[in-house]
Amino acid sequence: MMERSLSERMAQFDENYPLILEEIARAARLSGRKPEDITLLAATKTVPLEVINHAISRGLSCLGENRVQELLDKYPGLDKDRCDVQFIGRLQTNKVKYLLGKVSCIQSVDSMKLAQEISRLCQREGTEMKILVEVNIGREESKGGVLPEELLPFLEKVSKLPGLRVDGLMTIPPVCAQKEELCRYFSEMRQYYVDIAAKRLDNVSMNCLSMGMSSDFSEAIQCGATMVRVGSALFGARQYPAAKEENLDLGGR
Repeated sequence: MMERSLSERMAQFDENYPLILEEIARAARLSGRKPEDITLLAATKTVPLEVINHAISRGLSCLGENRVQELLDKYPGLDKDRCDVQFIGRLQTNKVKYLLGKVSCIQSVDSMKLAQEISRLCQREGTEMKILVEVNIGREESKGGVLPEELLPFLEKVSKLPGLRVDGLMTIPPVCAQKEELCRYFSEMRQYYVDIAAKRLDNVSMNCLSMGMSSDFSEAIQCGATMVRVGSALFGARQYPAAKEENLDLGGR
């Protein structure tokens, strides 16, 4: 039963992957860019290791995990030589130590406390961590992220922390009934991204604008995203095992 289930999920990825790439290319052209200007990050929460490595063998080059324990469970068996691994979920400060040396980027930095802990551990280990600052574009109490009006002061402080390299911004907009409302949030994020890039802050690069998930990645790209986080549209509906740790979900659907 397990082999058949894995085979079915691999076949589902093989069917979905080229369709997602085609839609990314279409949306990129509509935004005046090339398909290669957009990074597809596969959100692999609950996706079995065998299926992830199959996806990598088919050309997937970037993946993101939402939960520290799940990442640690999968990490030894991942085909890491052919795929960039990032962390895209909510992160507790006491779990930062498990990510150093395993991920190239932490996308969900949303507080000075978290940024300072990443900096402290990077200094201790003599390494550097690329980060994205998460922006709570919808000002939702249930979500993490820096409020838009606090973004610039936050970046100015974080930019001074040794061991960190700010590489861009990430957001998860509110659920919207109308596409126009959704695009308004995406466009606001794009404007913050452009405005901050123009300020040329030391140690702050706007190389990545990570926004858009399975249900809205096309709209995100058309509004300026440079990275989209796609999970269920690639791998099918998630199957949730018994939780091993506190839920850190928020990175990609």
